Amino acid sequence: MYIHHLKLTNYRNYAAMALEFSPKINVFIGENAQGKTNVMESIYVLAMAKSHRTSNDKELIRWDSEYGKIEGAVEKRHGALPIELTITKKGKKGKINHLEQSRLSHYIGQMNVVMFAPEDLNIVKGSPQIRRRFIDMEIGQISPIYLHDLLTFQKILKQRNHFLKINQGKSAIDSVMYDVYNEQYIHAAIQIIRKRFQFMDLLQEWAEPIHTGISQGKEKLVIQYNTVLGIEKNHSINEMEDILFAKLKDSQEREINRGVTLVGPHRDDLKFLVNDYDVQTYGSQGQQRTTALSLKLAEIELIKQETNETPILLLDDVLSELDDYRQSHLLNTIQGEVQTFVTTTSVDGIHHATMEHAQLFHVKQGAIEKG
Repeated sequence: MYIHHLKLTNYRNYAAMALEFSPKINVFIGENAQGKTNVMESIYVLAMAKSHRTSNDKELIRWDSEYGKIEGAVEKRHGALPIELTITKKGKKGKINHLEQSRLSHYIGQMNVVMFAPEDLNIVKGSPQIRRRFIDMEIGQISPIYLHDLLTFQKILKQRNHFLKINQGKSAIDSVMYDVYNEQYIHAAIQIIRKRFQFMDLLQEWAEPIHTGISQGKEKLVIQYNTVLGIEKNHSINEMEDILFAKLKDSQEREINRGVTLVGPHRDDLKFLVNDYDVQTYGSQGQQRTTALSLKLAEIELIKQETNETPILLLDDVLSELDDYRQSHLLNTIQGEVQTFVTTTSVDGIHHATMEHAQLFHVKQGAIEKG
């Protein structure tokens, strides 16, 4: 899979911009704050219908404009596919092959991308919220059903939180409504938990040998999905439901006092173990970076396995964050197979044969020139 061209209208600092790309390596060179990352972000948004940098879609629309638009054509095994995303202050609309989609969950997944940026190092050392977002975004690319289930869960969670909020601190609540919310919540939560376990198994399958290769056989990576409920992947659906039901009952008084749902997949986390040590707590910076790199390379293989298409790789100012050895391992892995976009302030420090045949784009003050 690769993207032929990209057209931006009123996106970030670009009033109008159109580019054609190499199916191999595309490198955007320029000083900071010139617009390199905005191009990279727009490719990500075209694929995922959301930014990796902000949750406020209004920031994507050029200042003083009513809307922003991203258009592209993706070459897949069965031919070229035009896709388009329009962003307004009221929401987003996606088109596939010029046909507007009724739901964004139908749109996402037409173009698969793997983004690796400096902030992705926080997947290992950052907050649980970052890791949950990582899980949800990656499963959503390969499973539209998961996106639908996640939206359903978030809606029910919001309703349940509202019920708890309006009953906050009360000694007596409407027990019938409470039971109804619990029943809906348990069913939706278990759907999410089961799919996350399945995804983690697939990610482990790919990430472990990749990590072993990068560490030259010295380290073994194990990825654990830890639920706040104590649910294990080998539990049956009924066992999972019983555990969550018991946890909700046990937490009822605390939840009513605080006015918020305290147990469920919105509180879960990932743990990364390297040679049986928690790399977030005890790992060196090098081990944390190797773990993050292993995850990203595993994502490429996992998406390829699940969709029969090679995803597009976006390397946003990340090569300078990796030492020569990890940089070379990354570039060796993608060489000739994965359409890759790179942003950097200079190519001088990148010594690899892959870069010799790259399409270069020079970015200055929102203007882009090939060459």
